[in-house]
Amino acid sequence: MFVQLDAAIRQAAPELDTAIKYRLLSYTVDQDWRHRERPSCRVPPRACEWRGARGVLLPLGVLRPGTSTLMTWDMPRDGDVDTAAVASYARNALATRDHFLVNAGQISAAARARAHTR
Repeated sequence: MFVQLDAAIRQAAPELDTAIKYRLLSYTVDQDWRHRERPSCRVPPRACEWRGARGVLLPLGVLRPGTSTLMTWDMPRDGDVDTAAVASYARNALATRDHFLVNAGQISAAARARAHTR
């Protein structure tokens, strides 16, 4: 499943660089690891996770909240990867990257405020 998830991300966004960072398969643009893209992937005991560092900007749908801006998509190990959905989220993450980098402070503050009101 992890291999399927990685293949779906790489097919959707072949311009991404990949590396293992903090024991996660991570992706970025132009080797800029400080502003690495998630999706990053990890395999905890019961699922495969797709983690979006700027997930707060993505359509919620399947994502569960993590930190103020990090969102996680849990995929049960016994399931198949929805490659079309993964590709859509990967492309969306890239499309919102520059907007997030320019407005990170405001986006993070707004996300924290929303989290505190729940």
